[in-house]
Amino acid sequence: MADNFNFELVSPERLLLSEMVTEVVIPATDGEMTVMANHAPTMTTIKPGIVSVRSANGSKQDYVVFGGFADILPTGCTLLAESAVIVQDLSKDEMTLRIEAAKREIEDAVHHEHKSRLEHYIMELTHLQGVINPD
Repeated sequence: MADNFNFELVSPERLLLSEMVTEVVIPATDGEMTVMANHAPTMTTIKPGIVSVRSANGSKQDYVVFGGFADILPTGCTLLAESAVIVQDLSKDEMTLRIEAAKREIEDAVHHEHKSRLEHYIMELTHLQGVINPD
């Protein structure tokens, strides 16, 4: 049986989750990461994606995050998301609005680096939209 550890998912609006879990899969910038109890201390940035949480009772819940960072310790993990929502609560329209807002921001971007980051962000959101709402 896997050891449990404390996981917290926090967005600027609220604390979405704080409970004992057996594993969490996070969309780290350098690739998907599975966090379990006794994980080596790590701090990583988070890209838009799905966070899968396996609770200590065996249930699984997925959340969509739109960037942020995670602080991982052997005894727990805290993910501070720029924005987060339960997958089932995210509408296709909301994803479309986020993509359109990023496209408008590109039009006003002055620096090439900022435009490049926004283009990458749009690519990630578009991919995420296809995963969440396959048509």
